[in-house]
Amino acid sequence: MRTRIVTLAVLSATLAIVLFGLPLAAAGALYAEQYKVLDLERQAERSAVRVSNALAEGETPDGGDLDDFAELTFRSVYDGDGTWLLGRGPTEPDEFVLRALRGRVSAGSDDGQLVAAVPVVDKGDVVGVVRVSGSSSTLLWPVGLAWIGMVALAGVAIGAVWLLARRQAARMAQPLDQLTTAAQRLGNGDFSVRLPPVAYAEIDAVGSSLNRTAARLDDLLARERAFSAEASHQLRTPLTSLRLGLESALERPGEDPRPALQQGLRSTERIERTVEELLELARDTHGAVDALDVGALLAEARGQWAAQFDKQGRPLIVVVDPQTPPALASGAAVRQVLAVLLENALVHGSGPVQVTARDAGDAVGIDVSDRGPGITLTDSELFTRRSPSATGHGLGLALARRLAEAEGGHLRLARPAPPQFALLLRAASLH
Repeated sequence: MRTRIVTLAVLSATLAIVLFGLPLAAAGALYAEQYKVLDLERQAERSAVRVSNALAEGETPDGGDLDDFAELTFRSVYDGDGTWLLGRGPTEPDEFVLRALRGRVSAGSDDGQLVAAVPVVDKGDVVGVVRVSGSSSTLLWPVGLAWIGMVALAGVAIGAVWLLARRQAARMAQPLDQLTTAAQRLGNGDFSVRLPPVAYAEIDAVGSSLNRTAARLDDLLARERAFSAEASHQLRTPLTSLRLGLESALERPGEDPRPALQQGLRSTERIERTVEELLELARDTHGAVDALDVGALLAEARGQWAAQFDKQGRPLIVVVDPQTPPALASGAAVRQVLAVLLENALVHGSGPVQVTARDAGDAVGIDVSDRGPGITLTDSELFTRRSPSATGHGLGLALARRLAEAEGGHLRLARPAPPQFALLLRAASLH
């Protein structure tokens, strides 16, 4: 691939130089010719001034009047009838001399010669013509030097392109080699591989896709590894409720065990549902989500948690604003977040617990508040998993925030005292 890049760059540079250099060389030669013709006109005008008196009196000018500082040119003088008088020029008047006899300066090239003819005027009459000529090859020799210089510069440019192409090819091949190595590491199970951007859009696109794949696999593996810890935390409350119910039934052997068994079945169903939802969230298999009826979900949560709050003499109040739109989130994730917040209020809070659903503009807000003493931890400490300074908040709130963010929402501490947590979810469009 490197050889292809270098070859293509050199060929492209050569083609560009040829397409640009040839017209430039032709234009340079044409400009040099026009400039030299103008110089011949100036020489002829100077000579015309010197021979004007002699031609006006009908005399033949002196040969010294034709001398000039310019070299490599030939001068000749003609009278008003076109008769050659002196100098090195054609004895018969050519087209340049004939046009000059009509009172116009005539200049151009003819048969390898550059020619300029200037009329000599006395009192409005043409009394003669001064003709100056020179060989094109002799007068335009600087053009040849310029062409040689252009060819040399073209060679230098092509050499520079060759060097730059080799360097660029090496730079392009390096990220491709890195892509190959990263793909091999990913295939061997190293999901931590990441490729930095290299300023090449196409290579960056492939690298970004590989990074996303590695991050996806790494996240999936992390979810599976975290499932046991998260499941133990989320199952602790229903298991405790089940154990307490069974212990309570054992302590009253003469009473009807059916209420305890029914309560145990409800706790078992809750445990089973929690396991299924955690597995679904851990493996990210819930896919696309439908609009979630927040009011129905909060009513379901109240039915599950009201008895536990009633045992502590603390009412669980659910308030749903009629204007609350559906949420675009997984019901399993929202249920787990609510479970964390309600258990947190049950264990660490006091007084009535109120769950409020409201319209938050482009989002759906769910607030959970109680009359507890307040939270002194910072936001980073409160939502850090297994924070050293946490007292029971370590895993649950960190899990709840991660689940909320996975659904495109956000969980934050809206008010530290009395504590109030706010869960913001994306609002589903009603149109």
